Amino acid sequence: MLKFLSRVKIEFNALDPRTASCMEFLAQCKSRKAKESNPACEVEVKRVREERSPQITVTFVNGVEEVFDATSTPAQSIRTLILEKGQHLETEQMFREAGESWPVLIPLHELSQTAPPTKPRKAEEKKQ
Repeated sequence: MLKFLSRVKIEFNALDPRTASCMEFLAQCKSRKAKESNPACEVEVKRVREERSPQITVTFVNGVEEVFDATSTPAQSIRTLILEKGQHLETEQMFREAGESWPVLIPLHELSQTAPPTKPRKAEEKKQ
């Protein structure tokens, strides 16, 4: 998960009972596997004194920043979103390295074309 991030900032009030998502996400970020995927990713924990919703801010390697309200967003949902956006970033990078334009534009007439069958038909099916 950290592979796609350059920075993670987790902010919460330690006395707030709504910090479960922050704690779970922090545990995921501190896991050995996550750290090994991107040792350069900065994970910052900020404990605040004022009453406000806990939040998680992630910065992707391309500089895009996203803020999540940790009271209404489970840690697993945040992780899933990061992985989905990360796969998108990898695909974009692969196309750019290959010298292809991004985003890929598919002509409308190609979208409506039917694809050939992927399995060859058996001899008996061909006779019928």
